[in-house]
Amino acid sequence: MPYNNELVAELNLLVKFPMHSDLEGIKVRTDAAPELVDAAKRLYAKGLVTQEDGGYLTFSGHQAVEHAKSALRILTGKVTP
Repeated sequence: MPYNNELVAELNLLVKFPMHSDLEGIKVRTDAAPELVDAAKRLYAKGLVTQEDGGYLTFSGHQAVEHAKSALRILTGKVTP
């Protein structure tokens, strides 16, 4: 299945979440770009974040961010040995 615009927006939002702390999250404001607001809602519906406007990562969310950030590092050539 190829990436579509909705998945790309979700991935872009996921990689903004900090991974070093469970006490830090993201709030997507209602005046943010509509694709970000919608992406946050979809991530919530998928059980990856705790709130419709972002919030904190769930356990599954942490796993998704870890994989998304790894793929991004590989695809951008910023791989560390």
